[in-house]
Amino acid sequence: MGRLDDRVAVITGGGRGIGRSIALEMAREGATIVVSSRTADELNAVVAEAEGLGARGLAVVADAMDRDNSREPVRAAIREFGQIDILVANVGGVIGREHDAFTHDDDVWDENIVLNLTTTYWIVREALPSMKERGFGRIITIGSGYSKRSGGTLSYTTAKHALIGYTRSLAAQAAPHGITANLLCPGWTNTQLVNWEALGAAQGTDAEGGRAWAAAQNLVNRVLEPEELGPMAVLLAAPESYGITGQVISVDGGYKV
Repeated sequence: MGRLDDRVAVITGGGRGIGRSIALEMAREGATIVVSSRTADELNAVVAEAEGLGARGLAVVADAMDRDNSREPVRAAIREFGQIDILVANVGGVIGREHDAFTHDDDVWDENIVLNLTTTYWIVREALPSMKERGFGRIITIGSGYSKRSGGTLSYTTAKHALIGYTRSLAAQAAPHGITANLLCPGWTNTQLVNWEALGAAQGTDAEGGRAWAAAQNLVNRVLEPEELGPMAVLLAAPESYGITGQVISVDGGYKV
């Protein structure tokens, strides 16, 4: 018996990194997983691994930056499995190069706000009616170490801060319908989104030096692995977590505590 037996979980950005690790951890706990991104090969590999664990899975190629197409993972979950119980809104990142506060490119600003904030609104909006009808829902938005402090690019940090307000407001409005919403914040994590060479260059060193600099930002003095986010995501998705909602929860090694 798994903690997520008979639950259907949608994980956006689920082909690699943190999304992949959360999807597989939920599969281990018995959930049917629906993973989405723009890369079919990565998604198919995650589904195959989930099926190897005895879980059902579905890969949905979708463009999170397209207002309509971004909602397809939820639609597919309901169409194929009849329900959605858990949503992990994991899409995010940094687009473009010009992020200086004095010369910030307007289009780059818009794209980064959409990627890191609006995409979450779109996918959650699609999931809420089904969750409300069933009287159960677990929504996990994915923030960052920069959700609570400065340090990232202007638009990225702004969007990740905004996710706190969005998630708390969502939690308040959804609570009467058995739906929780929490923000899960990783710190420096070993994923393909991190360019260690570029980070090292910004610190006047190499890739190894960049990684050491990132590790020194938290109390455990190391860069976390994506698999370390999975257990907390499972806890927030489990039926017994109804008392946890509207919270900002970090799995970041004690980043800048």
